[in-house]
Order: sequence, then C-alpha cells, then structure tokens
Amino acid sequence: MKSVEAIGTDKILAHSEGGIGWIVFNNPAKHNAMSLEMSEGAIRGLAAFAADDEVRVVVLTGAGGKAFVSGADISEFEKRRASAEQDKKYAARSGGLYVQVRELAKPTIAMIDGYCMGGGLALAAACDLRFCTEGSVFAIPAARLSIAYRLDFMRWILDLVGPSRTKDILFSARRLNAAEAFAMGLVNRVVPADQIDAAVRDYAKILVDNAPLSIRATKLIVDELVKDAPERDLGLCARLSAECFDSEDFKEGRRAFMEKRKPAWRGK
Repeated sequence: MKSVEAIGTDKILAHSEGGIGWIVFNNPAKHNAMSLEMSEGAIRGLAAFAADDEVRVVVLTGAGGKAFVSGADISEFEKRRASAEQDKKYAARSGGLYVQVRELAKPTIAMIDGYCMGGGLALAAACDLRFCTEGSVFAIPAARLSIAYRLDFMRWILDLVGPSRTKDILFSARRLNAAEAFAMGLVNRVVPADQIDAAVRDYAKILVDNAPLSIRATKLIVDELVKDAPERDLGLCARLSAECFDSEDFKEGRRAFMEKRKPAWRGK
C-alpha cells in the first residue's frame, strides 16, 4: 500500500494498492460532513492519483460505516456562506473537488455506506459509478435550508434520473432508501453491508485489468455525448478512437488474444 503524502489534513486519507486509488473522507464524528479543509485535501489526493500511471481506477468512500458524505459542514455556513458573495467564494474553493472528480480521466467509483446527502450526493453523482449498501440513505435537503442547488450538481443528478425525478428529489427533500435509489438509476448496484468492500474491490480489479486507453476513451466520449449537441467536442472523440487503434496496447491486445494470455497493458 502506498500512501499519498502532503494531503494537509487527517480528515482525508489517500492511498493506492493494486492499481486502485482510495480517497477516504475521515470525519465520522460529523458523518463525514465536508469542510473546505477536507475538499482541498481530497483535491490533492486526486491530483496525485491523476499523475500516477499505476493507479487505474479511483474509489471514494467514507469512514465509520455510517456515511459516505452527509453534505457540506453546516457549521461553516455562518462564517463562510452567510451571503451570496460569500457563497460564491466558498463554491469556487469547494467546487474544485467535484470538478476534479468529474473530469478525472480515470474511472471513479463512489462506495456508499450510510448517509449520502446534499453535496455528498452531488459528489457521488460526479463519479462514474455508485455502489451502495442496503441501508444507505439519499437526500438533497436544499429546500429545507432555502438553498438553490448548484447548476452543475443538478445537471449530474438530472443525467442519472431524468427531469421529473430530479424535481421530486429537490422539491420534497425527502429521503430515498437504497432500493428506490437503485430503481430510479441513482446507484448502479446495491449489496449487503458486509459485502460492499469486496464488491467494489472485485469490480475495480476488472477495470484495472482492462485496457486503460479503452476505458479512458469510453469515459471521455460518453461524457461528450451527454452534453448538449453544440457543446460536444466530436474532434476529441475521433482523436481518442484513433489513438486506441494506433497504440502499442492495441498491438499487445491482439497478440495476447491470439496467444491466449493475459495482456500486459502499458497505457501507450
């Protein structure tokens, strides 16, 4: 196991093993409510994983077994978010984490056990995939705080569940159980609590063993396709496809298939 140095806070743990990078939100006393300090520490951990060729997939999860992330740390609101101007500055600092997760060229998995609320749900939606335990709970309580949910956060939820269900989640601020979250497409898989770690590790290992250039191309192309048509970078999509066919990994994949062996991917 290799730990990431210089995170800057003990409330974020970051390490990698077997090609999997782990970001752990480590504030269980507050159900992993996200402070600015935690956001900025997680940004540093993700940047280290982005630069590490050995890391092929990143898992985000919460410590303590009771929450993924229960939202923003409301104790900071009076000092940092008491007005629209303050909130703008707060969002500029805290929002970097969400954008970095969304734009990371490597696949990301949210491993959810317990509360996944507000900004925590936005963070999970920013990930490529979401695995949760049967006892997990999801909600966006913005309507109970007179907060307008951020445009990008709302778009990520909308992409997952559609406009009517997005309105339901935000209008009502009600709590969804894991079964309802799965039925509406908010999460990809629901597993018993004692199996969540193994389920995520097993799935992540599949991604580690697959061709990294193919996975990168798939992630970026899908992200382009869900944009409005005028915003899509079709040239990028074409380049990603061509790079795969021109890569050394494509040659290795063909040879390994013919020789009936496991390919040795280089990401080139």
